[in-house]
Amino acid sequence: MEGKQGEYRNIGHMGKKIKFIRRLRDIKQSAVAEALGISQQAVSQLERAGTLDPEKLSAIAQVLGVSPEFILHTGELATNFLKGTDPLPQTMAVGQPLVPDLQTVIELYERLVQAEKDKVAYLEALLEMKFLKESTRPYGILRIA
Repeated sequence: MEGKQGEYRNIGHMGKKIKFIRRLRDIKQSAVAEALGISQQAVSQLERAGTLDPEKLSAIAQVLGVSPEFILHTGELATNFLKGTDPLPQTMAVGQPLVPDLQTVIELYERLVQAEKDKVAYLEALLEMKFLKESTRPYGILRIA
């Protein structure tokens, strides 16, 4: 995916991807400029650039709180977001990673498993109540027509 001069090619417009992530994270160009030690106009030029060298991409990714790979593959995310099929949380804090950490994923999975166990227990209790109700009726199983 890298070109002859160490630039990423054939992966979409890098500047637009960076601008998209920056806006999602509610980070101003001036804040990015300050973190990178460049002018706000230079950030604007980066966001208009179709390609970036790996060093600049890594530095920008660090400021945005994402990995360089995330920026490289943001095209599908951006398309889904703009179509409204994959919305991101609106309460995301600046500097918070877009991808949850492993501990968060584990906690969510454990909650999901517990919810399924609770559902099974509830259904078993319903079946037991129905069975007890039918078994207490005289001739509950036999029906006379």
